[in-house]
Amino acid sequence: MVWKKGRGALGALKPLLGRWTSEPTGRGANASAITCTREFSAFGDKTVLLDARWAMGKGRAYREVAFYRVGADGKLGFSSFTNDGKSSLGTLCDGRDIHPDVLAFEAKMPAGTARMAYWPTDDGEGFHFAVESKTKKGWKRFFLHTYRRART
Repeated sequence: MVWKKGRGALGALKPLLGRWTSEPTGRGANASAITCTREFSAFGDKTVLLDARWAMGKGRAYREVAFYRVGADGKLGFSSFTNDGKSSLGTLCDGRDIHPDVLAFEAKMPAGTARMAYWPTDDGEGFHFAVESKTKKGWKRFFLHTYRRART
């Protein structure tokens, strides 16, 4: 895999297209120990669909479906829906404090502002995904996953 973005607003998502499985990383974060599969696919010409499935154990799963597209404001953003009845909206934001090639989105959540970020692994064979909450001192990461191509 080469972390090379494509043309146009949706081109930023090109490196993520396909099916990926997490290799949980991080210490002390319960969410990091849970395996997740993320599949990014075209949903027509102007939308990318994310289907994320978290294996919670004992046959339980947490699922998120998100649609990434360019909004009326011309910015790349997402609409996310989860199987626990929650939803969120986010837009592309600056995340260069994480990595120069990061793809980051900021969303207003009931508990505050969150940032979801994707960036390439050092070996170029996968990507990292982190979720952070905004605090007075900056961003506080509450979980980190590393993803590799899923085996079919």
